[in-house]
Amino acid sequence: MNNEHKLNELLASWEDTYKKGQLTLWIFLALKEEAKYVGEIKDFVETQSRGSMTVEEQSLYRTLRKYEHIGVLKHDLGKGNKGPERKYYTLTQLGLDLFSKFVQRNIQLFFNDKIKQLLNF
Repeated sequence: MNNEHKLNELLASWEDTYKKGQLTLWIFLALKEEAKYVGEIKDFVETQSRGSMTVEEQSLYRTLRKYEHIGVLKHDLGKGNKGPERKYYTLTQLGLDLFSKFVQRNIQLFFNDKIKQLLNF
């Protein structure tokens, strides 16, 4: 196995693990400013991650139900396109507070000058 192949294999493995942990962040980002239905959340994640994150709608539904159950999301029914009403999801105040704390503790550190320097290749 050549180095390039090994590098790509290791990178794919690391990214797979990384992405599994990123879904919550992307869902919260999608819902930070406005309510969205599942298709819009999926589109937001895929577009804003420049295609590096993809998610199946069924996985999103399961995840959203879990977060609704613990009180960080809620939904309201809204008009669909010609069909039944859609669930539009929003962050609750608890969800907003959780997101804010997470960003302060885990995301803002990437804006540290030393870390930015190390990330700049």
